[in-house]
Amino acid sequence: MAGQIASFFDFEGHRTNLRTEVIAGATSFVTMAYILIVNPDILSAAIFLNEAGDLFGELVMATGISAAIATLIMGFYAKFPFVLAPGMGINAYFAFTVVLGLGIDWRVALAAVFVEGIIFILLTVTNVRSQIVEAIPEAIKHATTAGIGIFIAYIGLKNAGIIVAYEPTFTTLGSLQTPSTAVAILGLLVTSALFARRVTGALLWGILGTAIFAWIFGVAPWPEGIVGIPSAPVDLFGQAFVGLGELFRINFWEMISIIFVFLFVDLFDTIGTLTGLGSKAGYIDSEGKFPGVEKAFMADAVGTTAGAVLGTSTVTTYIESASGIYEGGRTGFTAVVAALLFLVAMLFIPFFAGIPSFATSPALILVGVMMMSAARMIDWDDPAAAIAAFLTIVVMPLSFSIAEGLAMGLIAYPLIKAFQGKASETTIGMWILAAIFVLRYIFIAE
Repeated sequence: MAGQIASFFDFEGHRTNLRTEVIAGATSFVTMAYILIVNPDILSAAIFLNEAGDLFGELVMATGISAAIATLIMGFYAKFPFVLAPGMGINAYFAFTVVLGLGIDWRVALAAVFVEGIIFILLTVTNVRSQIVEAIPEAIKHATTAGIGIFIAYIGLKNAGIIVAYEPTFTTLGSLQTPSTAVAILGLLVTSALFARRVTGALLWGILGTAIFAWIFGVAPWPEGIVGIPSAPVDLFGQAFVGLGELFRINFWEMISIIFVFLFVDLFDTIGTLTGLGSKAGYIDSEGKFPGVEKAFMADAVGTTAGAVLGTSTVTTYIESASGIYEGGRTGFTAVVAALLFLVAMLFIPFFAGIPSFATSPALILVGVMMMSAARMIDWDDPAAAIAAFLTIVVMPLSFSIAEGLAMGLIAYPLIKAFQGKASETTIGMWILAAIFVLRYIFIAE
């Protein structure tokens, strides 16, 4: 068996071995296992059934199974050591902007994710993806990542009670006299220490540590159990199909905007992540080409489609896969190991369900820290790039919407370029995207 695995994944050609690949897969899983807690916590704000009550357990199942499916495709089909799961940022857009903000039924939102996945598959097959990539300025791509980072951190600060509503100034600092806030801050300090020491799985250990503090101090009840036989996500499975009919009956511009943002964030987040991981693993050749990258895109696209059917938001490749690559993972078997561990983790849903919401705040804040690094790639000396990027970054958290921030940047960039007398530096595609968002604001009553 070991010989067949080594032959199929070409261990010799990649100068690796079974032990290294197993360790690398386990490392990648531990580094990003926090998503099994954070994603259900975020989506629980929007996905629930009055008659069924809390769907946290089913959301854990949907998260884990969709991650396993996409990662297995990445491992066996693309044969890269990259791990996938429902993406951070886009899950917040799904919950807080689309469902809670726009009042769109969560089934319809899942249908939008499903449609986005199908479109992504078509873009991958036809290679139209490259033309879309060329239409978007680099500044907007990097600003979107940074803006989502601040948005996620803002959600973490809000959930922890560190930032609270205050009418005279809209928001203000919370009170340490609130037990959950004090525990969340303690957890943030511990998580930051682990993160600073580059401890593998720092975010996961930070979540667990914060939860343990909450249980010990009586701020949250202890879990009712640790291990349990998981039940199928029956209330979530297939609900995307239920929402499909309604999706095409909502306001046209609203529908286009929702699907576009899902597609845009997934597309460019995946492009940036795969480029970074490919470079780190040595897959990118001297001409800057990444052989086989379209297969990796297909794993991402199929994972998103399957995830929507299971009941979760967009699935994407995780930059945390770099931890496994750092441990020597170079083949798809690294991904296979991580996928199997996601499935094993499904046995611990009772334990996950006992983790209080504010315990995920330290992880959200530090994910924001990591995503903000994209801002240094922006050319702040170019007025068009600087203004468009700034608007993209700042409007996302202040409007509590990724879509609004993205719209501001896409509208501002070509206009500022035109004011500079450099309209030729923009593409027709850029003007089309800007026009779409301008029309959205004209014809949609907020």
